[in-house]
Amino acid sequence: MTVEFLPFLSAVFGWSYFLCWSLSFYPQSILNFRRRSTSGTTVDFPMINCLGFFAYTVSNLAFFYSPLIRAQYAARHKGLTPTVQFNDITFAAHGLLLSLVTTSQYFFGRRLWGFTKSNSVGNRPSRFILGIFSGCVAGVVLVIFVVLGSPERDSTDGSGGRAWVWLDAVYAVSYVKLVVSLIKYTPQVMVNYRNRSTEGWSIDQILLDFSGGMLSIAQQAIDSYLQGDWSGITGNPVKFALGNVSMIYDVIFFTQHYVLYRGAGEKSEETDALLGGRSVGDEEGRRVD
Repeated sequence: MTVEFLPFLSAVFGWSYFLCWSLSFYPQSILNFRRRSTSGTTVDFPMINCLGFFAYTVSNLAFFYSPLIRAQYAARHKGLTPTVQFNDITFAAHGLLLSLVTTSQYFFGRRLWGFTKSNSVGNRPSRFILGIFSGCVAGVVLVIFVVLGSPERDSTDGSGGRAWVWLDAVYAVSYVKLVVSLIKYTPQVMVNYRNRSTEGWSIDQILLDFSGGMLSIAQQAIDSYLQGDWSGITGNPVKFALGNVSMIYDVIFFTQHYVLYRGAGEKSEETDALLGGRSVGDEEGRRVD
């Protein structure tokens, strides 16, 4: 009875984390639109998210639909199939679309969205993020060339051992998402630290992200238990790491918002009123600069 219930519970957790993580993309873009400003935040986060979710979409599509990739995965993981599900693909594609929308608010805020003109450095990608972006693309291209030069690239019987096959190219693409997840929040953490405030950064997206991380890990644990082999996690480390890394950053943002800089937004609004009604966005933009 319990075994029969677990697949249903896995599906519920899967669509629940999809809902939480999908909804988490909306609060920041909505907050930017309501404030008519992106001040207090940085384009680094949504821009590198575009690369990450593009890679995640491509790798999930390969794991779910490609007979060759699924066969090579089975040959390397004791005949098991990837734990990627359709909700993973839907989530990744949706994340890519919403990340593009949010990024456009920084690059085309005044022209496309009618935002207040801002000279904030947050509207320009940092060299750190540009370096990560370029390095990830170069790394994937390099792996693809290595696979193209491997005579075992189309092997599905496992006889090639650890020879380079197309599965490795898909792994390389999926690891881009992992790298992005490891660093994407760092610039915003630093902006909050410099500003001594989380004003402009939506805490709602962090609450949803934290909930989605817990549900994602729970679903993968159930799927691995049902298969009787924990290679469901070791064979798909990106999905497992996504939940863990995101929750670590979420705790940092919770600490900044609810403990370290609690009430900083209200103090900023009071100061603006005394100084003649300058907008919170303008003040934050100066602090970021």
